[in-house]
Amino acid sequence: MLNERNGERISCTYDNYFSNHLIKIYNLIDQIFIFDNPINTINNVKSQQSLPKINQFHIIYQSNFQSIILSELTPLISSKISSKLQLKQDQNIQSQSYNQKTINYQIIQHNSIKQEKFCFSFAFNKNCSTVAVGCINQIIIYEFKQDMFKQIQVLDLLPGCVNTLNFMKNSDQFISGDDNGNISIWSINNNNSWVCSQTIKGHNYSITCLIVNKIEDLIISGSYDRTIQFRVKQNEWICSQTITEHQNFVYSLSLNDQQNQVISCGRDKLILLIEYSEQNKNWIVVQKIYVDCYGHRLGFINNNIFTFKPKEGNSMYVYEKNSVNKQFIKTKDVIPNQGNDGHNLFPQQYIKSKQLLLIRHNKYINCIRIIQNGEFKLEQIIQFGTNSIFGSLSDDGNYLVTWDDLSKEIQIRKYTEQ
Repeated sequence: MLNERNGERISCTYDNYFSNHLIKIYNLIDQIFIFDNPINTINNVKSQQSLPKINQFHIIYQSNFQSIILSELTPLISSKISSKLQLKQDQNIQSQSYNQKTINYQIIQHNSIKQEKFCFSFAFNKNCSTVAVGCINQIIIYEFKQDMFKQIQVLDLLPGCVNTLNFMKNSDQFISGDDNGNISIWSINNNNSWVCSQTIKGHNYSITCLIVNKIEDLIISGSYDRTIQFRVKQNEWICSQTITEHQNFVYSLSLNDQQNQVISCGRDKLILLIEYSEQNKNWIVVQKIYVDCYGHRLGFINNNIFTFKPKEGNSMYVYEKNSVNKQFIKTKDVIPNQGNDGHNLFPQQYIKSKQLLLIRHNKYINCIRIIQNGEFKLEQIIQFGTNSIFGSLSDDGNYLVTWDDLSKEIQIRKYTEQ
């Protein structure tokens, strides 16, 4: 927040400074026309051919005129450099403060909830006051207040697992995706209870991943039916496009910051880069990346970087966009821990405000800090006695909720720095 305010202050000061010098330069240019080569009014396009060329303005080549222009431009350049250096310094200070502290998610004692049923999906609402938990045949709604859970509602569903949950940020709604391929929209009624306001028969088989864009007028979902579907909000949610490039299960989806590119990974050892075409008004596969081992999780860090975790081995791959051909290439491997991953679900999450990447693999939840120079620093490993772990971070990264099949508990951990 401090960095944003500093950026706004510097930008505003620079804009005023720039405008003052620009006005002076415009006045100097006006003098060329007044003193050197007056121009009559141009009445048609053909007359533009008679406009004087720049080499006819003799005053431009006079050293005095050049000196004046240079004297006005020099402060602008210096000011621009100074503002960039100041912003860079502020960013470095913020990064150094992060580098000096280590992430530590500490379990909140005496607040775990015994839950015998498998819990596959979790979601916090925007202010962390409500937590939705997707189980077999039901969604459990908890009030979350002063770090304590209180069950307030159980939503009974058709047979099947609730694999995805997403709270809306701009309305009191959440979205669920289940084993039957259904997408359900849940809203609060006048009695302050959650009710299903729309059910969409989306896919032929289980929904495995679902994301919503920032302005919440687009839902993108992936499935065991090998398709990626795009739904737009009109009076109701309708399917506008289906991508069929994957040849096996689709496991994970991610939108970039600019909201114009989607990446996906599947069991077919393929990563798709899908881009929105303003010209055609649809989504187009613009790159296919073949990997040596399929993975369950991937995600954008920013518009130019994404990470992918193969199911096997101890490496996480980092892909960066080539500035020339705009294609993503693998640039480094990050080694969080060893072992093979057993489950999909539990999507990768990146919390930009904390420079925190959270990714589950095998029996571990890895908390990775991405520092200013692009280095990936593993700061905490949360180890479980099983690889059946499911969970989610809150949007601000302050809370981590999990369920595992060994403890059979819904556990809550709180973010601290040491």
